[in-house]
Amino acid sequence: MRVVDVALFYGERGGGIRTYLEAKRRHARRTGAFEHHVVVPGRVRAGDGSDVHELPSWPLLRKNGYRVPAGTRALKATLRELRPDAVLLHDPFWASRGVVDVARRAGATVVAVHHGSSALDAAAIPGPRAVSQTVIRGWMRRTYAQADAVLAAVDPGNDAAGARTLPLRFGIDPAFRPRGEETRGDHVLYVGRLAREKGVFELLDAAARAEDPWPLVLVGTGPAERAVLGRARRLGIEQRLSVRPYVADRDALARAYAAARCVVMPGPLETFGLVALEAAASGARVVACEDAPAAVACGALANVFTAGDVDDLLAAIEAARAAPRDPMAAALLARRHEWGAAFDAELAELEALPR
Repeated sequence: MRVVDVALFYGERGGGIRTYLEAKRRHARRTGAFEHHVVVPGRVRAGDGSDVHELPSWPLLRKNGYRVPAGTRALKATLRELRPDAVLLHDPFWASRGVVDVARRAGATVVAVHHGSSALDAAAIPGPRAVSQTVIRGWMRRTYAQADAVLAAVDPGNDAAGARTLPLRFGIDPAFRPRGEETRGDHVLYVGRLAREKGVFELLDAAARAEDPWPLVLVGTGPAERAVLGRARRLGIEQRLSVRPYVADRDALARAYAAARCVVMPGPLETFGLVALEAAASGARVVACEDAPAAVACGALANVFTAGDVDDLLAAIEAARAAPRDPMAAALLARRHEWGAAFDAELAELEALPR
């Protein structure tokens, strides 16, 4: 089976979509279970037989490496060349009806992947959130209505408007395992994009309300970096805050997770939350919103909080800081969430779809 993943948000420095796609590429090459191609906005038009096809685009967010494609002509041409059996569209914004039609004429089943909800995307846009969410939801519904199925880790609700839904599964890299060699520090750690919709400002507010002035470490970059530093100064916690660059190496990231007192995923609108799963599998205590699927997957290794409640977020952080590690539970969690099993199940779902 020839599977093509089309992804708009394929940043050079992180992101759950890139993590998923890179793991999928490795699995396809290692097992030969399917032929895999990735189509993304890039700097060059790939034509060298590579399994990653970079199409003409312009830079969008330089710090994260995100780019805007120069229309859909090159995407359509690439799909005609590849003649896939299944096309997975990882966002609704590079998936016009013309793209879906080309994929179908090439003989492909078309699957839309629900990575970000209309509520999450609207939270990133300045202005009235209700207006933005209405526009984005309408766009998502039109895209999902064209697809044969929607892959989603959570119920997409009104964003999908009755579309056939299949489970989107995630795994973790083998590097994320408890090692027992990292000394547990006193700091609270956040890893991810520095953006308003990720709950970073609520995390700063929680830190400012803490009676114990624990250190806060943010690892990553993003559009809100300057605003984060300004908010920390106004809250009087700039001396407790450390902002560090994105960590690409999986082993180094696993050690960073394990060295934290706890790892916090403060976003209230996560449609999965891979950071929480990686951190918990590395042996760290985790804090996540109770609605995040990753919080459910982490089980007793996670302390949860109610979305939008800063005091509850702080209480969850304090509970996680005080809780002991459980390396046995972390090891079992890592074993249950291997990428290979996730992709084998996904392939079976794709093969079962009518064509």
